Amino acid sequence: MATKCRFIAEPKTAAGVPLGMFYLRELSSNVVINQYLEIQTAVGRPGVDKGPIHLVEAGLVKQITDLGWRVKFDGHHQFEDVDAASDPPVGILKNPRLVSRVTEAVAEAVGQHARNGELTVTLGGDHSLALGTVSGTLSAHPEACLIWIDAHADINTVETTESGNIHGMPISFLLGIGSQVSEFSWVKPLLKADRLVYIGLRDVDAGEKRILRENNIKAFSMHEVDKYGIGKVVEMALEHVNPRRDRPIHMSFDVDALDPSVAPSTGTPVRGGLTFREGHYICEAIYETGLLVGLDLMASNTFALVVPKR
Repeated sequence: MATKCRFIAEPKTAAGVPLGMFYLRELSSNVVINQYLEIQTAVGRPGVDKGPIHLVEAGLVKQITDLGWRVKFDGHHQFEDVDAASDPPVGILKNPRLVSRVTEAVAEAVGQHARNGELTVTLGGDHSLALGTVSGTLSAHPEACLIWIDAHADINTVETTESGNIHGMPISFLLGIGSQVSEFSWVKPLLKADRLVYIGLRDVDAGEKRILRENNIKAFSMHEVDKYGIGKVVEMALEHVNPRRDRPIHMSFDVDALDPSVAPSTGTPVRGGLTFREGHYICEAIYETGLLVGLDLMASNTFALVVPKR
């Protein structure tokens, strides 16, 4: 059995409770759930900002509590002081002030919870939110590594983006790649390229492929998942970013990493993705390390659900 995460505050009660294929070790430890709603500006299909509400209404908090965790629900975070309609582009970048305002607030909140020894689960919202969540984790755990589960690399720069959607750019900001944008001057490039790994890629822009090669960033596409199996892929991913298993882990999971037949409720579906069990296995295996300090669940969009005709 893996040992308790050294980066999470001591629980009142510690126990190893068998739960399927993994163990619930942090009985009564703190989980903080944040919902960030007003950040759908980069996604063409409306509704991604409402996904977190629907997850909670469907019983997510109760499910986590039933697993033995003590949950602090931070509630719905609205940002009404910046209006997307009055946020003109900067160059090609869409809604930069709104995205910066929200992600900076996210970074401050996640960083504080991380310093308190709490596991922060952030529900979004498009994946630009991870600019805030990962920044927050790294401010508290500078040695942390990042496991990015996604169909997309989200590493476009100001120079390579064709859409101007910031949800396709958070990794470049975190790494400090590409031209700087004054609206995001608060971002510190704390992430190291050798502490980043991708799983599930299958829709990567040409410019992003070049960035991945030039920076020697490890990426396991669906080709590798098919070739080696998800168990081996997760093992290789961990070996790359955390060979001694001594670094905190932040896992950022975009639901479009899953195949649309499994998770149709997302604004950016791509066929040929992870199966239901592969997605679960990744989460189970990362949790088993005892090193998870931050978790994102992004891009859930119930407005995008299409019910097949009978």
